[in-house]
Amino acid sequence: MRLFKLALPAALLLMFGCSEQPAQQSQTEAVADKLADASQQADSPVSFNVPVHYSTLENGLKVVISPDETAPIATVGVYYNIGFRIEPKDRTGFAHLFEHMMFQGSDNLAKMEFIHLVQQNGGVLNGSTRFDYTNYFEIVPAHKVETMLWAEADRMRGLAITEENLKNQQEVVKNEVKVNVLNQPYGGFPWLDMPQYAFDNWYNSHNFYGDLEDLDAATLEDVQSFFDRYYSPNNAVVVVAGDVDVEQTRDQIEKYFGDIPSAELGKQPDLTELRQETERKFNRYDKLAPKPAYAFAYRMPPRNSAEYYAMGIIDQLLVQGDDSLLHQELVKDKQLTGDVSGGINYLLGNMFNYNGPMLWMASFTHDEEYDQQTLTQAVDSAVAKLTEQPIEQDDINRALVKLRSSMYSNIDGFYGFGKVDLLASFALFDDDPARINTLEQQFQAVTPEMIKRTAKEYLRPGNRTILTLTPGEDPQAESQGEQQ
Repeated sequence: MRLFKLALPAALLLMFGCSEQPAQQSQTEAVADKLADASQQADSPVSFNVPVHYSTLENGLKVVISPDETAPIATVGVYYNIGFRIEPKDRTGFAHLFEHMMFQGSDNLAKMEFIHLVQQNGGVLNGSTRFDYTNYFEIVPAHKVETMLWAEADRMRGLAITEENLKNQQEVVKNEVKVNVLNQPYGGFPWLDMPQYAFDNWYNSHNFYGDLEDLDAATLEDVQSFFDRYYSPNNAVVVVAGDVDVEQTRDQIEKYFGDIPSAELGKQPDLTELRQETERKFNRYDKLAPKPAYAFAYRMPPRNSAEYYAMGIIDQLLVQGDDSLLHQELVKDKQLTGDVSGGINYLLGNMFNYNGPMLWMASFTHDEEYDQQTLTQAVDSAVAKLTEQPIEQDDINRALVKLRSSMYSNIDGFYGFGKVDLLASFALFDDDPARINTLEQQFQAVTPEMIKRTAKEYLRPGNRTILTLTPGEDPQAESQGEQQ
């Protein structure tokens, strides 16, 4: 139930991952080519057929039900349209702090009883705070769905907001920051650091984990105000996916959530960013890191635009898999690093579950003998293969195969939670959870010309931010993070 919990193992793999042997790579490429050829011959215009039953209660609560009889389990997800991006300006980390508060008790469940209720019924649960939402979910035996709906409605209706709970969770969150960032090698690099350098708008660029001073300053009135404003039914979606009856589940949701009053939602802040015209370079020191590290990020096209889907293909071409251009250039050919990882909404989600300005980012560690200029030239060499040369349709087809595999893995991931995450995101941000069934068509519409046009505009140096990490003490602590 803690922010970034799922991201950290990926970060560790990033720093210490190993490359495949050349013979294995050749075999991988051959298999990828065969799969790409086969995919073109398959008569499957629509790959996904996820059942989507979408409605809205009178109080504004969005409801998505997706029946699936393949296993006698179900996932209940409640997503609130409040992420760390739009938390109050003088309360950094507040969205995350509030995630913790939601487990401290409610009208009919005392402290920790929500967790015990799930576990004693054979389920698992978690929650997280991301750019544009805070979510809570339970995976349970299907016949326990009604119990979970009652419990989720109970804390939406009446959270136990007390001074004792607030003080306790302030300390918990501060310790989490110390463990995951301040006292962790590469803590926050690059997922927490990069947005602070690459964006200009405070809402997109502040310390999402929270400054310790801001966390200390949060008052009980802040918590109550935050709950009243953002944790209302008309700012949320309930998703149930699994072995359930649609009508029965819809009636249960109406029964437990239907009389919770809606709230007057405030005006959303302006998240827009001006076009970046000049490349940015920064460095930070890390006394715990054993090796230097290099990260770079480009601002993404607007979500759901044609260029956005082209960037999804470009992401596959550049950094996803051992056949990717960056892996070939940095790992196989120049041997500058043992691994390179990256993506859209890197380490905090995927290209579908956000709703505002976003970065396409990649990072790797390297030996001290390689300077920033050498590394940047290698990155530019890989990127130039998209900006200066026409991409072949076969390369796009191979990227589509990898993308399709990734989407299937995401939808089926973690006992169906991946499907819940996509349905909730599309309901919250697009009012259209059925988008889950049309994603592949959008990617298939991407042409070689669109790839080149998108790469030239969005992978230009003027749209890039480079962040390097140097092991050791900062010689001038106050200059840490200054622009080079």
